[in-house]
Amino acid sequence: MVSFTYGDVLRLAQSFAGELDRRGIAKGDRIMLWGENSAEWVATFFGCTLRGVVVVPMDDGASADFAARVFQQVQAKLLVSSRQRASDAGQLSPGITFDGIRSLPGSPHEAPPKIGREDALQIVFTSGTTAEPRGVVISHGNVLSNIAPLEREMQGYLKYERLVHPIAFLNLLPLSHVFGQFLGMYLPPLLGGTVIFQQELKPSEVMHTIKRERVSVLVSVPRVLQSLKQKLERDLEDQKQIASFCQHFAAAREKHFLQRWWIFRRIRRSSDGNSGHSSREARPWTAKPKNSGDGWDTLSFKAMA
Repeated sequence: MVSFTYGDVLRLAQSFAGELDRRGIAKGDRIMLWGENSAEWVATFFGCTLRGVVVVPMDDGASADFAARVFQQVQAKLLVSSRQRASDAGQLSPGITFDGIRSLPGSPHEAPPKIGREDALQIVFTSGTTAEPRGVVISHGNVLSNIAPLEREMQGYLKYERLVHPIAFLNLLPLSHVFGQFLGMYLPPLLGGTVIFQQELKPSEVMHTIKRERVSVLVSVPRVLQSLKQKLERDLEDQKQIASFCQHFAAAREKHFLQRWWIFRRIRRSSDGNSGHSSREARPWTAKPKNSGDGWDTLSFKAMA
């Protein structure tokens, strides 16, 4: 496992901002960002924001043909990608890999260009095979309008956060999606939290990571939460405790949160973290079914998907 501090990510972001200067890529120009979740991905994104360069994030699972069409459509000046995606997109140039980001020379601090709320931050595309790619422009103001109220409201609760500091986020959503960015890049720094990125989605591996890293917030799609629920049920069946669990589960629905927490403490200890669901309705970036989290709140688990 490779760890990065906030300072490490800042230095990478500043180095990449300097690389943009050296390449003559300036405010309003576009670069494509294509690869798995990583600290280098985050640093590249923030390096672009330092120079007002517009990021075009590409889903790691997108086809090379789709990525090429988007690259040409937005007239991107640079491709930043993992080694695998660099191999897939051999016809796209110029390019730099995440490994190259780590080896960039340090950059002297320079005053950033003037950037307003109306300036574009990124252009988000949804994968498609038949129609021409269509992107949605997300401005700096769009993101700030979501972050600023949250930062303001959380001030009254930060005194409790120190009891569980640092809050660890296991983010299984791609950073190419806005919701994945929010829970993987924007919210954690407000709390001084730790973000863990993981490609493996097997329930046993996810639960192992939750326990090892003492994860407090699991960010995932409903399918992963359903897989975790099924694994817990299989484990209870193997231990011949499923009948007792179902009985306690039914009786706990109307109990206070702390009572549920105590009743299901052994279940929680098996993952040593929180997983559950927010009650958010389906939205363009999350595509979350309304009732996909049934049962998790009863266990006193909390997660976002």
